[in-house]
Amino acid sequence: MTVYLPIAELSVNIFIILGMGAAVGFLSGMFGVGGGFLITPLLIFYNIPPVVAVATGANQVVASSISGAITHFRRGTLDMKLGSVLLVGGLAGATAGVWVFSWLRRLGQLDLFISILYVVLLGTIGALMLQESLRAMRRARMNEQLPLRRPGQHNWVHRLPLKMRFKKSKIYLSAIPVVGLGFGIGVLTSIMGVGGGFIMVPAMIYLLRIPTNVVVGTSLFQIIFVTAYTTMVQAATNYSVDIVLATILMVAGVIGAQYGVRVGQKLRGEQLRALLALLVLSVGIRLAIGLIVTPDDLYSVAVGGLSY
Repeated sequence: MTVYLPIAELSVNIFIILGMGAAVGFLSGMFGVGGGFLITPLLIFYNIPPVVAVATGANQVVASSISGAITHFRRGTLDMKLGSVLLVGGLAGATAGVWVFSWLRRLGQLDLFISILYVVLLGTIGALMLQESLRAMRRARMNEQLPLRRPGQHNWVHRLPLKMRFKKSKIYLSAIPVVGLGFGIGVLTSIMGVGGGFIMVPAMIYLLRIPTNVVVGTSLFQIIFVTAYTTMVQAATNYSVDIVLATILMVAGVIGAQYGVRVGQKLRGEQLRALLALLVLSVGIRLAIGLIVTPDDLYSVAVGGLSY
């Protein structure tokens, strides 16, 4: 069964799109990531123009993130205050990112820039996460204990000014790195169509020292509003959001996210991180191969900013 996508200007198999949305929604709920780093490459692999894949992929992230965030809110694992501070930086970053996106599109270098950025980010973050998670699993298997941090021992992030108290997370932390992290994620959301959870979750755990039990829900909370804002701005500025494609992905993503949350709670933290790392690395490697291998068609035609 096929359906026509008016903005992408091509027909696709609806069951393949539903499968993509459900799979990404499942992974979103399980790992606490928006899933944009997966749905955007998957859409590109399925020959959806990158401009449409980025803008529409961000829209799908909204639906799966809402579904997962509601579940975490009910279970008390969402820090609303921390999420709001992240959101301030995220909205500012998304605005800057849309401007960069439009500029690259006018230069005609958007497709190449998106692919290279994905390969670098996914490869680096996936390798670091896999290394850390394997060490943690090895320690757990050998019953080794992590060296305990002494009270009052902090890294450079905790010595910055403008500190705020986040009661749900039980931390006293400067707002500067929180806003900065949100800003960076906002830029990536606009340019890459990602929610940014694959960066935000590790950064919140390892850099900001936020308790793992509230990281997932708080990450999803910020992702909801930044991706929704990005989708609206992309639609108004670049006219690249395909509403038919977005609707199919959202329906499937919401259903998949509910099951993902349940499965994620049955796995240990280091197991979740290892699975996420392997997933991130596999997508990065697939994109890298696409940049190196000679394409079947050596030439493409661009119409209205969309490449074919």
